[in-house]
Amino acid sequence: SQGGTFSNLPTPLPYSVADRVRIPSIRVDAPIMPVGLDLDGWVDAPPPDDPNLAGWFTGAVSPGEKGTAVIDGHVDNTRGPAVFYGLGALKKGNRIEVQRKDGKTAVFEIYGIEVFAKNNFPGDRVYASKGSPELRVITCGGGFSKQHGYDGNVVVFARLAEVR
Repeated sequence: SQGGTFSNLPTPLPYSVADRVRIPSIRVDAPIMPVGLDLDGWVDAPPPDDPNLAGWFTGAVSPGEKGTAVIDGHVDNTRGPAVFYGLGALKKGNRIEVQRKDGKTAVFEIYGIEVFAKNNFPGDRVYASKGSPELRVITCGGGFSKQHGYDGNVVVFARLAEVR
């Protein structure tokens, strides 16, 4: 294969349930629960009453596997900030660590952060497999109204950089 900037990327991991997510730069350290799709066909979020809980979408790969894994969580709840409140403050190069039930930790490096309108969410671009282990971390963002909630989503794009 041709040498390039990605030649030193770690080998994709086998399937394993995601257990915890840590984002040291914004002090996130949260347990992960499995989530599926909601009634509208969107990736469901964990129950909002526990502010420090993230969801791993089991309809996609596990973090570290070849493909695009998805972790989501709330930005806030009725009592204040929640697990991914600080997501918008992340920068390219920051790391996201996902501890897996097999004892391995998949460490992802952020290469992009974007805000998308909910009514124009580019599902293919966000969820499609790039052929290598990637991670998307998603929370609500954009404008807020009591009637409709948030009108957008903050999406963090990251790729597997290290396995510990």
